[in-house]
Amino acid sequence: MIKTSRVFKRLRSDFQLSIITLMCLLGVVGVSPYAVYRLSQGNYVVGVADVIIVLSAIFTTLYAWRTGDTVKPGIFASIILSSASTLIAIRLGVNGLFWIYPLILFNFFMVSPGKALSATVLVMIGLVSYALAVPGTVFESDYQMTSFLVTSLTASVLSFIFASRTRNQRDQLQLLSVQDPLTGARNRRAMNDELKIASATQRRHGDQYAVLVMDLDSFKQINDTYGHQAGDQVLKDFVELIKAYSRKEDRLFRFGGEEFLLLLPNTDQDSLQTVASHLQQQVALQLKGPGGTVTMSSGGAILQRGEHWEAMLQRADQRLYLAKSAGRNRAIVSDHTEVHALDN
Repeated sequence: MIKTSRVFKRLRSDFQLSIITLMCLLGVVGVSPYAVYRLSQGNYVVGVADVIIVLSAIFTTLYAWRTGDTVKPGIFASIILSSASTLIAIRLGVNGLFWIYPLILFNFFMVSPGKALSATVLVMIGLVSYALAVPGTVFESDYQMTSFLVTSLTASVLSFIFASRTRNQRDQLQLLSVQDPLTGARNRRAMNDELKIASATQRRHGDQYAVLVMDLDSFKQINDTYGHQAGDQVLKDFVELIKAYSRKEDRLFRFGGEEFLLLLPNTDQDSLQTVASHLQQQVALQLKGPGGTVTMSSGGAILQRGEHWEAMLQRADQRLYLAKSAGRNRAIVSDHTEVHALDN
């Protein structure tokens, strides 16, 4: 029961994995009877092609579930099915052409719209080239070939439009689910996921991670005195500033009103101190609100070997509290940090 619930939970959370699983399941169920029938009738070339389709579908699904990679399996399945379907159409003629239409839909579900359209065009080129080289094998007449090309390409173009729009909408929804709509920083949900990944990576490979929890000083006064619109602008300017002075691999999250977290991969204690001091200085120098300079307080921590990420976050949060209590505009990243207020 527990394993079943985990399977359904993963399918609900990973759209592409669910698509690969469903399409491959349909491929196995739909093609297996034909493979048995054709092999029993002595049509070994087409029967073997059917078997290859079934086996590749099973392999693709297992690989995607095991590795979490849905891109490579999708491309692999698309190549195998496109090649096998082309061979089947060449061997069976008109009866084999019916498989091209499911192939078109399959490709647009499995790979990106551009790759799917390219695969369809290559299949069409292969069929037409063979039909022109050996007349009467694939198509019974030029009229039939033209009709097939028109209908299949029309289906491909419509599928391309639909798949492109669907992918764009899915990407936008995925972005909204992990992004703070005001500042553009990642939200708390994304932060928890990234910290879990960092903790797992540290346990497996020993990579070093650090966090810096940052809080804007006296931010409530900005909202109370100048309004929330002014406060929102300060938050947006703060995020832009932190991103400008952070590395490309660093991740910035907003997980409170004016509270942010910076996840720093490959960062030791000395590097964390340097980053905290540098960001503290740049904020004090450059971040302006309607009432003048805005400063921040911050607390940092290094992820210890075997430590749960929540423990690291708790230590960083405690040091942020100490920085606030000590007079604000300070950074504390260890229990032995000597801190001084920065001159504005």
